[in-house]
Amino acid sequence: MPDQELVRRIAQTTGLSPAEAARVIDDVLAWHDETVEDFVRRRHRHHQTYGRRNDEIFELIGDELRHARFAAPELTVRQLRRIVYG
Repeated sequence: MPDQELVRRIAQTTGLSPAEAARVIDDVLAWHDETVEDFVRRRHRHHQTYGRRNDEIFELIGDELRHARFAAPELTVRQLRRIVYG
């Protein structure tokens, strides 16, 4: 459960109920807690869903990591493959 003062503040400034504000806060915190590995796996699944091939997917993910919300290390295609396939 997020900090109650933050929940009250978000609820007051957005018109959300306290329960809705808490869910939004939890979702935002979870978004920012995602690891590089989880991000790579999630984006790989997403791109596969839309029929992209691995060569294209790993290039796209490498570019996405350079613009991601967290400081991710520069990963090679081989490192990306290891994250996805072990």
